[in-house]
Amino acid sequence: MAKKSMIARDIKRRKLAAKFSKRRVELKKTIADESVDYDTRWQAMIELQQLPRDSSASRQRNRCAISGRPRGYFRRFGMSRSKLRDLILRGEAPGVVKASW
Repeated sequence: MAKKSMIARDIKRRKLAAKFSKRRVELKKTIADESVDYDTRWQAMIELQQLPRDSSASRQRNRCAISGRPRGYFRRFGMSRSKLRDLILRGEAPGVVKASW
């Protein structure tokens, strides 16, 4: 099980990213648009830098929904390999069957 502080930090980052996502998209669009004058683009760059660092989506870490484990994460199921294996062995993961030949 991951440290509770790391799980809480990741949850905080997800909330911040959701809160500021529209503003970040607007600012990035302004910065990338070359038809806008230089001063406006520069001001958009500064405003983007003023946003909280944790509001960036790239700072989030994929974590297991059950244990919070950051490694061995399967996006399709939203959990780590060890917890996914337990679910598959119990037959609780839909569409997955343990291989046998």
